[in-house]
Amino acid sequence: MQFHILTIFPDILDSYTSKGMLRIAQEKNIIKIKTHDLRDFSDNKQRNVDDKPYGGGPGQVLMVEPVVKAIKQIKKRKLKNGIKRKVILLSAKGKRWNQQLAKKYSKLDEVTFVCPRYEGHDERIKKFVDEEVSIGDFVLTGGELGAAVIIDSVSRLLPGVLGKKESLTEESHSTPGYLEYPQYTRPEVFEIRGSRIADRKATKKTTKFRVPKVLLSGHHKKIKEWREKHEKQQ
Repeated sequence: MQFHILTIFPDILDSYTSKGMLRIAQEKNIIKIKTHDLRDFSDNKQRNVDDKPYGGGPGQVLMVEPVVKAIKQIKKRKLKNGIKRKVILLSAKGKRWNQQLAKKYSKLDEVTFVCPRYEGHDERIKKFVDEEVSIGDFVLTGGELGAAVIIDSVSRLLPGVLGKKESLTEESHSTPGYLEYPQYTRPEVFEIRGSRIADRKATKKTTKFRVPKVLLSGHHKKIKEWREKHEKQQ
C-alpha cells in the first residue's frame, strides 16, 4: 500500500514512521510512505504556498494551485487497472475518523494526504479530493499528525504487519462500540508504598495490587467468561 503526504515539512514525520511497526511494514514492502514538499509545486521564486485570506482575517491560507499540481503529479503514476486510490484532506470540518473507516481504507492501494497548516486551506481544494477527514473535535497546527494517525491505524490492519490475527479480532473497536477486556502481565503481585503514586504523604503502609485469580487458574472456560464479563460496550 502506498501513502503520499503533501506537506511543507517533508521530514516532520520521519521519527515516527521510521520506528516500530511502521518501520517493519516498510521493510517488508507491505507499505510505502512518501512525502512531497508542497513548496516544490509553488510557481513563485519565494516558493510560497500560502497567502493572506481574501476578505481579511488572521493567519495564512494554503493555496489551491500547488496542492492541485502535487495531486496531478501523483496521479500521473501508471497504476494497474482496478487500483483503488483516494485523496483525503485533513480538516477539522471533516468526517470523524474511526476504526470502521480504517478498515475501509485498508482495502485501498494508495492514499494521498493533503496536510494544511496554520489558518487552514483554500476551500477550492475540496474540489480535488475524495474525502475530508478529521481525527477529532480539536484543532492542530497542521494535518501531518492526523496523517500519521491514519497511516498507523490503517497499516496495522494489513496482512503481515501484526504478528497474530487475534491481535485485530480481540481488541477495542474491532466491532463498533466494543472495548477490550483488561489485560495483566508479570508480576503477579505489585507492591508499592502508599496507596498510589500521587500519594505524597509519608507512610510505611504497603499496598498490594494483584492480578485477578481467575487469570492464573488455567481454567480456559472461566477465563473466557471473566473476559466477556469485563468487556465493555459503548
